[in-house]
Amino acid sequence: MSTKTDTEVIIGGKVFTLSGYESEEYLQKVAIYINNKMAEYNKMDAFRRQPLDTQNVLLQLNIADDYFKAKKQISLLEEEIQTKEKELYNLKHELIAAQIKLENTEKTVKSLQTEVNESAKKIIRLETELRN
Repeated sequence: MSTKTDTEVIIGGKVFTLSGYESEEYLQKVAIYINNKMAEYNKMDAFRRQPLDTQNVLLQLNIADDYFKAKKQISLLEEEIQTKEKELYNLKHELIAAQIKLENTEKTVKSLQTEVNESAKKIIRLETELRN
């Protein structure tokens, strides 16, 4: 089990101590994400005119929206991976079937080549008998 990490971060100009089993870099990354969201929205006059509690709810809604969009994207990518894995599985089976068919065809060619050689020998023998 990982050790618990405590790290100080600055969010919205205030210092917070975050604790968790993630790395300090990860906790800083989370704080940076929150700060970037806050900065993005603070650029909007309409947002800044809202009461602080409304601003907080809007930020929370936006972060939740990002989360659900990312979760949906992951789901789509996982479905795509499953589809690709099925395609790969089918292609491998087609390849195996083609290899088996090739091996059988090669055996048939070899057998026919043997027959041709035997027939050629027979023709030569018959021609030799006819000349004699």
